[in-house]
Amino acid sequence: MATLDADLIARKLGYAASGDLILHLPLRYQDETRLTPLRDVRMGVDVLVEGVVLHAEVQMQPRRQLLVEIAESAAPGSAHLYFRLLHFYPSQISQLQPGVRVRLFGEVKPGFFGAEMVHPQLRVVRDNTPLVATLTPIYPAVAAFSQNAIRKAVEIALRQADLSETLPQKLLDSLQLPGFAEALNALHHPQPDADLNALETQATPAWQRIKFDELLAQQLSLRLAAQQRQKLHAVALNHAQELEQRLLAALPFALTRAQTRALAEIHRDLAKPHPMNRLLQGDVGSGKTLVAALTLLPALAAGGQVAVMAPTEILAEQLYLKMHEWLVPLGMQVAWIAAATKGKTKKEALARIASGEINVAVGTHALFQTGVSFANLTLTVVDEQHRFGVGQRLALREKGGFTDANHMPHLLMMSATPIPRSLAMSYYADLDVSVIDELPPGRTPINTKVMSLKRRDEVIGRLRDYCLSGAQAYWVCPLVEESEKLQLRAAEESHAELVDLLPELNIGLVHGRMKGEEKAAAMAAFKAGELNLLVATTVIEVGVDVPNAALMVIEHAERYGLAQLHQLRGRVGRGARESTCLLLYGDALSDSGRQRLRVIKENSDGFAIAREDLKLRGPGEFMGARQSGQQILRFANLETDLDLLEAARNTAEHLLARQPEVANRHLARWLPRGLDYLRA
Repeated sequence: MATLDADLIARKLGYAASGDLILHLPLRYQDETRLTPLRDVRMGVDVLVEGVVLHAEVQMQPRRQLLVEIAESAAPGSAHLYFRLLHFYPSQISQLQPGVRVRLFGEVKPGFFGAEMVHPQLRVVRDNTPLVATLTPIYPAVAAFSQNAIRKAVEIALRQADLSETLPQKLLDSLQLPGFAEALNALHHPQPDADLNALETQATPAWQRIKFDELLAQQLSLRLAAQQRQKLHAVALNHAQELEQRLLAALPFALTRAQTRALAEIHRDLAKPHPMNRLLQGDVGSGKTLVAALTLLPALAAGGQVAVMAPTEILAEQLYLKMHEWLVPLGMQVAWIAAATKGKTKKEALARIASGEINVAVGTHALFQTGVSFANLTLTVVDEQHRFGVGQRLALREKGGFTDANHMPHLLMMSATPIPRSLAMSYYADLDVSVIDELPPGRTPINTKVMSLKRRDEVIGRLRDYCLSGAQAYWVCPLVEESEKLQLRAAEESHAELVDLLPELNIGLVHGRMKGEEKAAAMAAFKAGELNLLVATTVIEVGVDVPNAALMVIEHAERYGLAQLHQLRGRVGRGARESTCLLLYGDALSDSGRQRLRVIKENSDGFAIAREDLKLRGPGEFMGARQSGQQILRFANLETDLDLLEAARNTAEHLLARQPEVANRHLARWLPRGLDYLRA
């Protein structure tokens, strides 16, 4: 029965089986190894005390509660203490009779009758009931189970688990790490003299061992994933120099050194008979789209098809327009597929893709849905890859039209959110990463200003003069997280207000619920200079390029994340005009909101912003891990444990090359149900 209960508790806590509870580690600890005499208790301190019940009664004012008085002994003049139970059972009333000995743990506070505890941990004991020998762990919990129930389940798991060592002693000695069983015992059953602060800040050797093991399992699994991909087949693609020269000759600018370097790295991968799995990252406006277009050429020259996928219709449409502009003059057929594509148009496009007539299909998630098939999908490009789930990326790659299940298209992923080094080492260890770390010449610096929404009327007044001078501007409406409908209403209300206040200006509106053709028409009018001001939601966050737009106003900027603010700001500064981004904040400015506004004001480098973002949000939120399917580290911290990550990376390489049996043994403990870290 105990095992059954442990399994139930494990599942409720998010584990697959009770054996996983050995790694359900305490948040903090209570010292119940020593008794504090009642006469020595101090206010505001958690202590363990013991005494006999003198009196217990149910009180109805100010609320129903059980008030109990205890003393060191029944002798007159003995030190005493009160405790209150705000929630209690009838059995507790009958249990707490005069003369019964109880042991309490809790914080001592001043009460109406003197020193008291409110809802302490309570246990009826005998005169000779022993104290516990180790500190008492307090575990992460769920409402359904008490700490006692969780402790018992963890103890069952520890008794039944195989805690034998997975790593060589020589390695542990070199890293000054304890054995696995020793580390677990030190965390679940710390000695009374243990350093509580070091335990709770995860700074002990035992914690270092657990963190290292977790990082090592992650590094091993990612490297095995990369090895497995080497067993897959892909079409080896040669550098399409003639097509490339024609495309570059048609451009009014030359590639930057960083773009040239990234393209060379991509060409090396494409030339191999294994699927490329490369992440192309670069700051806003660094020229990733052009590098992606040049990446397509070897596949197209070989007669293959390419799929280009983006998370939003606006971004996908911008990609389509660029690909159409650059590739159609080279004799390529480019199609656009999105959820809004309907009827005969969609049917014809799908038929042309399936037959192989279409060389490049650009679209949203509609590309991997039922009904879309390719004749010879040789390369897939996924922009803003962190917004797609593992299953979505796999679904697109599996539409290649190959009869051999081991044959896969090459994959290029792109991100305008630079990945900090520690994150790249940890979560992208199975990817090759190319970085475009310079902006094209001619990009003007953006002056970022932060001001209160109380000055909104002043901003609107200056906006009139600015737009009448010939420049264009964006007005980004407040992000309303609770409801897309509320955000839509905010956009429409702001548009109506600005139209009323600025009758001299032509003002457009773009939001996520507009039909695709309506959004396209508004964007085209803005790009053509027919609109002075574009009121928008975050649909303009990526992919929008209007050189004459040099001012952006973001309302309630404190509600946005750093990456989003940086992306939005990147819509200006694309022409010769001096550019400004105004961040308007509301009255209820939280500390985290203030920090984000400070970071974005002081930094223009996307990599510096990304590092600060990682510190503020942690890797899970930074990566969008919940939707991407990536397993987030539970114990290691990428900011403070970089040395352990370096050691784990080096150890993983060594074990896979020279001691694969050790690597398999370690993975069997940490990832018993398969390589959970594998990513598409």
